[in-house]
Amino acid sequence: MKSLKSIISLLLIIAVMIFAIQNLAAVEIQFLLWSFSVPRALMIVILMGIGFVIGLLVCSLVFRRKRS
Repeated sequence: MKSLKSIISLLLIIAVMIFAIQNLAAVEIQFLLWSFSVPRALMIVILMGIGFVIGLLVCSLVFRRKRS
């Protein structure tokens, strides 16, 4: 089961990287008073990383609650 999760995770990462490479156009990001332009691929990778970190945090919180 653990190897299945690893394979699925690897395939997902590969798919996201292919998608990111095919989307190299610049994107303008506006947040409150800030505005900046970044490549779309970089934005995808950053958001994927943020999602990964949030997933780890949620998983660890659930694990702690089950142990208690």
